[in-house]
Amino acid sequence: MQQRLWTGLLGLLVAVLLSVTLHTPSRAQTITVLALGDSLTAGYGLPRRDGFVPQMQAWLDQAGEAATIINGGVSGNTTRNGLARADRLLTADVDAMILALGGNDYLRGINPAVTRNNLDQILTLAAARDVPVLLVGIRAGDLHGTRYQTAFNDMYRGLAAEYRVPLVPTFYQGLLDAAGTQDRVRGYLQRDALHPNAEGVREIVDFLGPKMQTLIASAR
Repeated sequence: MQQRLWTGLLGLLVAVLLSVTLHTPSRAQTITVLALGDSLTAGYGLPRRDGFVPQMQAWLDQAGEAATIINGGVSGNTTRNGLARADRLLTADVDAMILALGGNDYLRGINPAVTRNNLDQILTLAAARDVPVLLVGIRAGDLHGTRYQTAFNDMYRGLAAEYRVPLVPTFYQGLLDAAGTQDRVRGYLQRDALHPNAEGVREIVDFLGPKMQTLIASAR
């Protein structure tokens, strides 16, 4: 009698465990994230291990996230170049995407309407393939005038609202937060005063890491 009772209880326990296993999403599922961008994503001027993607990968590994980041950054790329590559890079294996383009459009003074259209098409492609996106912008200064500045910065906010995707207004946010003042920003940049050094990338990654975790969760 006692043996039959224990056998019954054991069978019930196994059934419960199987039910939980079958109906609970596994965090062990590896999520593949495409980082589509330019030199900031590519890790320009840095040893490979110090670039954005390797440092972000290390951050996520340390946080226990089962995710793999594909470095889709190409130095000098504009949004037009990114659009030309997007269809090929957004394969069936890609579960989520960081879209971080626009810096070279700004530096070259490309019409914000053109830049917006290119980003719009990339976001449309991602939506059609059910790929969640974290949109990472670049905050324009007054290099091309205040009208250009306003149009460029509003572009990212408008796209984020239209596609209902999370927005980080500027790739440099973590670096800026760490610097605190404009005078200290230079210490986080390379000699060109444009690209972050290894420490600057580390601050950027620390800021973006939790947002990456949210993106990964949305792709599971």
